[in-house]
Amino acid sequence: MCSNFKSIPMIDVSPLLAKCDDPKMGEDGGVIEVVRQLNQACTQAGFFYVKGHGIPISILQEVKEKTHKFFELPYEEKSKIKLNATAGYRGYQKVLENITKGVPDMHEAIDCYRELKPGAYGEVGKILEGHNQWPLNPPNYKEMMEKYINMCTDLSRNIMRGIALALGGSPYEFEGDRAGDPFWVVRILGYPKKPFENGVNDIGCGAHTDYGLLTLLNQEDGINALEVRNLSGKWISAPPVPGTFVCNIGDMLKIYSNGLYESTLHRVINNSDRYRVSVAYFYETNFHTAVEPLDICKQRNGKVNQADETKKVERAVYGEHLVGKVLTNFVF
Repeated sequence: MCSNFKSIPMIDVSPLLAKCDDPKMGEDGGVIEVVRQLNQACTQAGFFYVKGHGIPISILQEVKEKTHKFFELPYEEKSKIKLNATAGYRGYQKVLENITKGVPDMHEAIDCYRELKPGAYGEVGKILEGHNQWPLNPPNYKEMMEKYINMCTDLSRNIMRGIALALGGSPYEFEGDRAGDPFWVVRILGYPKKPFENGVNDIGCGAHTDYGLLTLLNQEDGINALEVRNLSGKWISAPPVPGTFVCNIGDMLKIYSNGLYESTLHRVINNSDRYRVSVAYFYETNFHTAVEPLDICKQRNGKVNQADETKKVERAVYGEHLVGKVLTNFVF
């Protein structure tokens, strides 16, 4: 479900984080209010900002500053970690090498995935086996990013506990066999400034939904580029708010919620005269998880007519879904 929202709501998740290890967290007044706001945001927009998340602003800034330094390097240096199939589709891709729905995107990127143990997930997982390719310049980039990814993983797990409560379940609905051993994806993105030469596509990243459960986006301050489409088809700006993440739900959470929550279309257009970086962290299910609607969500929308209900019920194996996307997203 989605609505004709006109802006992206802000949620202070600090009361949720303060109680995130308490099995009775759902009885706390502060948590109840955060859960209410999460439910409203996920139902109406599929997007929300989070503040009070506990990750220091200095770390958010350092990640963006060092990313700028990498993208400022000459292509010959950046291509030392060039994305390729042998590396498990990890590494650097230059502008126009990423494809969204058949159209090359106006961005460059480093793609990273949680590293898989060889053979752990059979032929499907084999495609993504490999080591992340981290640049040596700027120094200590790998160490910084691994620390940052760990923080994002912890934060995402705790936000998902709030979303589980919002759906009417226990805080731990998305742990265990569903996402107790979560896969993750990170895209480190650089969007060229205007003007673009020779009429090349100016869409930094074409309209798409995200694959997994929850996305945390660390945006460049001072540049409006992210847009989210509401129910009427209007593109709503999601401007950067310093010190916050923009969060959105993905395809797998849409399935778990039986369509109660929507993975909303969004795109990036950098019309500014400044180069823009952003770092997107994607929190996913377990790699091998078969995702299907939660019973509590089937009950919540059980009053819809039979045709609608049939339409909403879906099923996907996360790893297969991801690999299918990866194999069609790149130009070599």
